[in-house]
Amino acid sequence: MPLASRSLARLINSKLRTNTLVGFQLKCFASTQTTDLKEVLRELIPKEQKRVAAFKAEHKDTPIGQVTVDMIYGGMRSIKGLVYDTSVLDANEGIRFRGKTIEECQAELPKAKGGEEPLPEGLFWLLATSQIPTQEQVDWVTREWNNRADIPQHVVTMLNNFPAQLHPMSQFSAAITVLNLNSKFAKAYSDNVPKSKYWEYIYEDSMDLIAKLPTIAAIIYRNLYRDGTAVGAID
Repeated sequence: MPLASRSLARLINSKLRTNTLVGFQLKCFASTQTTDLKEVLRELIPKEQKRVAAFKAEHKDTPIGQVTVDMIYGGMRSIKGLVYDTSVLDANEGIRFRGKTIEECQAELPKAKGGEEPLPEGLFWLLATSQIPTQEQVDWVTREWNNRADIPQHVVTMLNNFPAQLHPMSQFSAAITVLNLNSKFAKAYSDNVPKSKYWEYIYEDSMDLIAKLPTIAAIIYRNLYRDGTAVGAID
């Protein structure tokens, strides 16, 4: 069970004084051998949807805390209002990704040849699946992002025509917004795709966006600081 959900389960269990949730456990395990991330998620997500639905049905009316006026004026500090499975930030322990500390991620996730730190593709796989990926799975994500990295020409034209005085982050945000034209989720939503299938289109948009961000940032940087010289090929 994801760490955030486990924390919620402990909280509810302390309220109910029952053993209802004893069977839920945090699971972070070695990955399957399938290299296609979408196919791995296709197997995992229906199970997670059923688990969450059952959990909500059983505990939907269970209170999990008390909100005071001071907490509201303090910026909603200490108010439990969201289940966030991918990571947990503890004031004393620090951050955990799918239950793993930074040190554990550094030790267990695949690294580039000759490198000492985990590849971002491996951390992405861990966050998406709660599984430690193999080197082959990390390589698959790298190839997939490379294949999706091309920027639509209308976005390139827009970036090349921004005034040099426009802040880089404003340019970056504008480019991301304009990519909505090619959003697979936006089209699926307008076509009334069932909510149970949303994840497939969110996955596609997420992979497309992550793949394009480095090139967008590179174009902005070169326009502002390198006289608009061309961005190198994605390899």
